[in-house]
Amino acid sequence: MANPNIVNVVNIYGNTSTLAVSTVTANIVQNPASSSTLYKINSLMVTNINTYSFAVGVTVQLNQAGSNTTIAQSMVVPANSSLVILGKDTPIYLLENNSIQMSAASNNSLNAFISYEQIS
Repeated sequence: MANPNIVNVVNIYGNTSTLAVSTVTANIVQNPASSSTLYKINSLMVTNINTYSFAVGVTVQLNQAGSNTTIAQSMVVPANSSLVILGKDTPIYLLENNSIQMSAASNNSLNAFISYEQIS
C-alpha cells in the first residue's frame, strides 16, 4: 500500500525521534517500503548546542525513493538557539520508502527533534 486512505484510519501512533546532526547526511525518520503506513510530520526543530557559541548551518531534505528535494538549505541556527524547520501549520506527509534527512556544517553542534504521527 503506497498511499493509505486516511479516511478509514485504524491506528494513529504519536512518535518523536532525535538526531545528533553531523556533517554526514543521515535519516532522522524513515518510512520503510511496504510499511502500509503514512507518516504525518508535525514538527522538526533543530537546536544549536555547540560549546563555542557560533552559528551552524543545517540542510534538510525529503528523500523520495532515492530522489532528494531540499526543504531547507544551509539554514543558520544561531548560537544557543533553536530553529523550527517544520511546524504544525506546515506539515508534510511521508509516504512509504521516503525519509527526512539532515546534515550540518559542523559536527557536535546540532540536535534535531521530529514529531510525527504514524497512520495506518
